[in-house]
Amino acid sequence: MSILDVHIGALQGGPANLAQYRGEVLLVVNVASKCGLTRQYDELVQLQRTYADRGFTVLGVPCNQFAAEEPGTPEEIAEFCTTTYGVTFPLTEKIEVNGKRRHPLYAKLVRAADADGHSGDIRWNFEKFLVAPDGTVAARFAPQTIPNSFEVVEPLEELLPA
Repeated sequence: MSILDVHIGALQGGPANLAQYRGEVLLVVNVASKCGLTRQYDELVQLQRTYADRGFTVLGVPCNQFAAEEPGTPEEIAEFCTTTYGVTFPLTEKIEVNGKRRHPLYAKLVRAADADGHSGDIRWNFEKFLVAPDGTVAARFAPQTIPNSFEVVEPLEELLPA
């Protein structure tokens, strides 16, 4: 079963239907509204605008496990993201990414290692996973890695169709 077969809800109800992204490139990011890294939403929005027409989508996954930095309701999260950062990419339901109640999506994602060899638990908000069109994890990036940095954009572009 690939990541695209995992069931997860959309932020404002109903299924997020990850299968709709089969054949596309995803950047899955655990997000938070009150984090020092929240400004990364700007770069995530820029990536979405730049590559959406080439089969790319950012998928934001709200999580409140790190210093309670995503305390809001689904409505509050959606309002914050759209009014503060102009987010148009999809957001899932708020989930847990670590621990006994880790969502199945993250149970699959955390198996991948980043360039430094880190695999396993998510370290903080805004850890990123680049998912290939077939649903496999192509790369993992630390929370501090800027979304539109060369480190992320180069492998992203390699996965996109010409």
